[in-house]
Amino acid sequence: MKNSKLVRSIVAVALVFTATVFQSNAQSKDIVGLAAGNENLSTLVTAVKAAGLVETLQGNGPFTVFAPTNDAFAALPKGTLDMLLKPENKDKLVAVLTYHVVSGKVMSGDLSNGQKAKTVQGENVDISIWSGNVKVSGAKVVGADVKASNGVVHVIDKVILPPSMMSKSEQ
Repeated sequence: MKNSKLVRSIVAVALVFTATVFQSNAQSKDIVGLAAGNENLSTLVTAVKAAGLVETLQGNGPFTVFAPTNDAFAALPKGTLDMLLKPENKDKLVAVLTYHVVSGKVMSGDLSNGQKAKTVQGENVDISIWSGNVKVSGAKVVGADVKASNGVVHVIDKVILPPSMMSKSEQ
């Protein structure tokens, strides 16, 4: 029990430190530059490049991006990421990635429990707030309000999929 509390404390300190360092370098960079400068978002950067969305996310915006960590991508069912990164599946990859983007600059203080936010992909994400934890369609926000020159990034612990791409049993 003591070890699990210690591990959680160490993880919490590491996340706060990472978020602080991440935030201090962020505001002068666009969303893509910000993500590229964070080792924990390298899989997202790879996916954005494969989808051809780099120029879009370097544009004027503003954009709000719910950015899944490398661990979030690794938690996808085996073979899912490899399948999405294939050129013949570019449309699916674009749909998944644009489901993580909302037009405008939405800070965590702008979010409310039960809110629905329309994504660039066209479907809504569901916002839930409970005991100080914010979730976006089931993904926990682990790093909030990281400002970029063209918007804001909220780091999440899970890749979220558009409802239209999920089977009925997953919804």
